[in-house]
Amino acid sequence: MSTSLPSSDSALLNATRRIERKLRFFSHLGVYLIVNAGLITLNLLQTHKPFWAAAPLLGWGIGLLFHGLKVFMQVPPAWKQRMIEQELKNHRQ
Repeated sequence: MSTSLPSSDSALLNATRRIERKLRFFSHLGVYLIVNAGLITLNLLQTHKPFWAAAPLLGWGIGLLFHGLKVFMQVPPAWKQRMIEQELKNHRQ
């Protein structure tokens, strides 16, 4: 998704990036729920098999957890912001 935003409007650009990250997370969550619901259903239809659907549910769930933490708990450190500002300052010169 490419939008033409003026480079001087960094607040709008940052907000757009945050929204895109959140939308990608919710897409990831939707796929996780649909696929794992199918795996659980398939597993339960095989009554003579052990509950093997727990493995992908747990493994993928851990990955989804870290994806969510990255998206929703992201606080850029002050040093990173200073480095970005310094780079922009150097680039303008």
